[in-house]
Amino acid sequence: MQLKYFSIELPFEYPFSISGGRTKTHQPSLIVSLSLGNITGWGEAPAIVYYGVTVENMLSVLEAKKAMIEKFAFTTPDRFWHFLHHLLPLHPFLVAALDIAAWDLYGKLSRKPLFTLWNTEWKNTPLTDYTIGIDTPEKMLQKMQAKPWPIYKIKLGTPNDLPIMQQLTQKSTATFRVDANAGWTTEEAMHIIPQMAAMGVELIEQPLAKDNWEGMLALKDISSIPLIADESCMSESDVAKCAGYFTGINIKLTKCSGITPALRMITEAREQNLRIMMGSMNESTIGTAAIAHFLPQLDYVDADGPLLLSKDIAKGLSFSAGNIQVSNQPGLGVFNISPILD
Repeated sequence: MQLKYFSIELPFEYPFSISGGRTKTHQPSLIVSLSLGNITGWGEAPAIVYYGVTVENMLSVLEAKKAMIEKFAFTTPDRFWHFLHHLLPLHPFLVAALDIAAWDLYGKLSRKPLFTLWNTEWKNTPLTDYTIGIDTPEKMLQKMQAKPWPIYKIKLGTPNDLPIMQQLTQKSTATFRVDANAGWTTEEAMHIIPQMAAMGVELIEQPLAKDNWEGMLALKDISSIPLIADESCMSESDVAKCAGYFTGINIKLTKCSGITPALRMITEAREQNLRIMMGSMNESTIGTAAIAHFLPQLDYVDADGPLLLSKDIAKGLSFSAGNIQVSNQPGLGVFNISPILD
């Protein structure tokens, strides 16, 4: 195989803020490609500072391991993922980018879109939400009005969460989801959740700190709203534990180290009677296409990365009122990839 890679930094349409005072105006990401002959697969890993992941570090690791990766005799993505998992045990985001590229390559070699390789039909696909970052209620409402959408995910974790949601829900008939990003204490959540239920909130992601299992048990007992694990569900080993404390899990391809483990996580989550969401980490069309091929297997999806960014580096997805359609090309179905943005 031939391995290539480059970094990108895509601007957000609006500054993107979540709980803990974390705001960013651009999303840095690593783009990788794996080629066999004239066939190339593409993958992506966004850099997320609060997980300690930077593009610079991923590039440094790739430089050191490039020769070993290129020597691997590629047959299937599963075998390649196991090789990467042992070669790069401390770098799940990087493994995810390479695993996505391997699946794209494999799909192209097989001349099939990924969802057909997984024996799923393109039906019963959930709508993606559109995320509204933390801001003043007035500015959050302006963002909603500028992007009419059937489902909004509202980032919370501020002292004013209830007034924010009261203002937003009074001004829209859309479905609302809430993502607290571990921003509430148990006591705050016990007070907030019943009022969120009265507002018709569809689900709440990660209300408490990722290791507050005692608090989550108390919330699960009183909540009529589905509670979805995000920061508490990083990898395959977390699925079974989350079953006792959450209604469902949000699988992030980058955090769990790629498509290959995500497929296994879905199987285990169904066995544990967990609802399944798959989430964005502000990927471009490349990483978002990897999420989109899972749609027939999901209950909820947050795949709005290309909608939040004001520039992209590829084509292959279409969005319409929450519906995502992948292209009919094999693999991820992405094309017109350019590292240079005018």
